Amino acid sequence: MASDEYVCPVCGHPVEQVVRRHKTLGVFVPLWRPGPCKNPECQAYAAAEVEKAEEAEPQPVVTAESGPAVDRVEDRDS
Repeated sequence: MASDEYVCPVCGHPVEQVVRRHKTLGVFVPLWRPGPCKNPECQAYAAAEVEKAEEAEPQPVVTAESGPAVDRVEDRDS
């Protein structure tokens, strides 16, 4: 195994590399990390699927004003 290959800490199977961004001095720098384990028999496999589902669902944005934006614009014009 080469030094640039990652393995799952739970089952020891090789995992792929994923790139993340890290901002340093105003510039985004690639940061290579181990990806999720894709071995269905691994305990870390289920945890990775839950994380992926949480990232896919955006959190709702709560604003102080309610109602459609069109109504607020019309109120200002009159």
